[in-house]
Amino acid sequence: TVPQVQASDEQTKKVDGSYLTMQESASGTSQNEDAKGQYIMLGECSITKAGRNRIYVYSGTTANRTVNLVSTIVYVDQYNEKDDEWYQIDAFSKKVENDYYSAISKSIQVDRGYYYRVHAEHFVRMGEEPVEETYSYTDGILVP
Repeated sequence: TVPQVQASDEQTKKVDGSYLTMQESASGTSQNEDAKGQYIMLGECSITKAGRNRIYVYSGTTANRTVNLVSTIVYVDQYNEKDDEWYQIDAFSKKVENDYYSAISKSIQVDRGYYYRVHAEHFVRMGEEPVEETYSYTDGILVP
């Protein structure tokens, strides 16, 4: 388990919901209870430093039972200090049919000297029911 560190605004900067941190990794889960539907149970994502100029990203979607479709879309963002904004540098997805869990991970080569974060969209569909959706995101980690 990874301890949750609470940062204050004086210590780190927050941009579009993500703190800029010096941590080795960051993770996030879908926390809005209203986002949980009849079938969707949990969405999660993480980002970890994986070498000199490499990050490892992961995302998973869990339903509370076997459903017709479980899907995850992962977005990788790089922080641009000049614009004070996050910009998407990669995206990938995975969908699984007739299961309760879908996960995807990827090792990505990145430029050093920037902060990176991950955010993900999580989807579950059962029969003719509307698609249930939630999201998760991480804080930014610096790749020195």
